[in-house]
Amino acid sequence: MNDLPIWLLLASIFILLILSAFFSGSETSMMAINRYRLKYLAKEKNKAAIRIEKLLRRPDRLLGIILIGNNFVNILASALTTILFMKLYGDVGVLIGSILLTIVILIFSEVTPKTFAAIKPEPLAFFSSFPLKILQKVLFPLVSVINYFSNFLLRFLGINRTENDGEDVSPEELKAILETSGDLIPTRYQDMLLSILELDKISIEEVMTQRSEIIGIDLSDDFNEILEQLQKNQVDFLPIFDQNLDDLRGMLDLYGITNFLSQDHKDLDNLVEASDDAYFIPENTSLSQQLFNFQKERKRVGIVIDEYGSVKGLLSLEDILGEIVGELAKNNDDSKFEIMEQRDGSFLIDASVPIREINRKLQCDLPLNGPRTLNGLILEQIETIPEANVSITIQNVIIETVLVRNNMIKIARLFKSTEEEDSED
Repeated sequence: MNDLPIWLLLASIFILLILSAFFSGSETSMMAINRYRLKYLAKEKNKAAIRIEKLLRRPDRLLGIILIGNNFVNILASALTTILFMKLYGDVGVLIGSILLTIVILIFSEVTPKTFAAIKPEPLAFFSSFPLKILQKVLFPLVSVINYFSNFLLRFLGINRTENDGEDVSPEELKAILETSGDLIPTRYQDMLLSILELDKISIEEVMTQRSEIIGIDLSDDFNEILEQLQKNQVDFLPIFDQNLDDLRGMLDLYGITNFLSQDHKDLDNLVEASDDAYFIPENTSLSQQLFNFQKERKRVGIVIDEYGSVKGLLSLEDILGEIVGELAKNNDDSKFEIMEQRDGSFLIDASVPIREINRKLQCDLPLNGPRTLNGLILEQIETIPEANVSITIQNVIIETVLVRNNMIKIARLFKSTEEEDSED
């Protein structure tokens, strides 16, 4: 070895450093590659993706191949460097060569390739998969021996090689994936998918039509008034009741209304016959479960009841879909508003709007563990029905009542305080 020419030693060391960089980058890229994209590409019959999937099925063998190769080339490079510098500087060359080689390996064969692999794992993993597959076959006996002793030590420490967390993704992890997907998934699709994942956390009360806002047919009204109401109706479903919503007689849809109005003889009995039986929903049902129930029962609307059987509200399939795809058009009533931004940066808000919708649209953090609507939240805070405008502050959000009518707050003004803006900065 001492008779080798200097140029051959330099060329050999250079090649070994390149191989060291290859093994270092391959290790990082294989561990950092996106497993879900890899599965997709494998299903699309991408040969490199299929090779990587097979290699990753036994990470102990893959790491064994990489580490055997990396340690071998580094040790050989160190030996050749020692010979080279002893030829140039004598015994002191051992120290000089060791220091210089350590710096070169760290920069060019460790940090740089691993950083590149962490940033761009896919190209390097695809490139290295074929050489690693060949090395796996060539070095299989040596890798098997090393893995045997390695796995023995792991078992001695109480660790089973086959035990791992798997690749199952929890809802929270899936949300994080969607939120960090960037331009890969359009924003509108991200919002829809995130809304679906949130359905389990949303109660029916947050999205249903409150009892006080339900439009229905009172059988105790004058029959001519009932006919006029049916002819001018603009909602999809009308509960039929006798004086009180708790005394439900049925649910009338647009088909039933048309069927009734087309009859020659019209009376209250025919009206009830044209309706369907009311479908009842317990108030503590989650939106995700109720979406499944609507599909199972082939229903589009239900009456929400409490534990005592009293009517609390009305929930339709449209309400749930509105939570997923965003606000839907409501009866072509352009005059109705829910949230309207003002020039001064504040927002005029229909006080019947759910707090959850305000939090989502305005990026607020109003409490959700109490009243469901802004009206209920204000009344809970001031503990009385205001006769004039009042102002309160909740979670750095200033809320002012604007219009109070019939013992309810109809419109409120909301804007974030300067403290919240400063904290965001």
